[in-house]
Amino acid sequence: MSRIPGVDPDTAEPYAQRVLEAQAKHWGGPLLNHLVYARRPTIFRAVRGMWAGIEGSGLIDGALQALLNRRVARLNGCEF
Repeated sequence: MSRIPGVDPDTAEPYAQRVLEAQAKHWGGPLLNHLVYARRPTIFRAVRGMWAGIEGSGLIDGALQALLNRRVARLNGCEF
């Protein structure tokens, strides 16, 4: 659980709602860090842009990206 409460997905701005709904379908629930980012729509869009850029660049293989995400989550004590 983060120290900063996340938004209620039902009250988030429309773009964030769509992203959070897609995460819920894929992962079983919205990702907690995205709930916090969604408190500020401009920050949320910037973070989503960063991830889209990383994925679109093709520089980091999807399997390696998943492995890195899990390692960072483990280091942060996140139950990924």
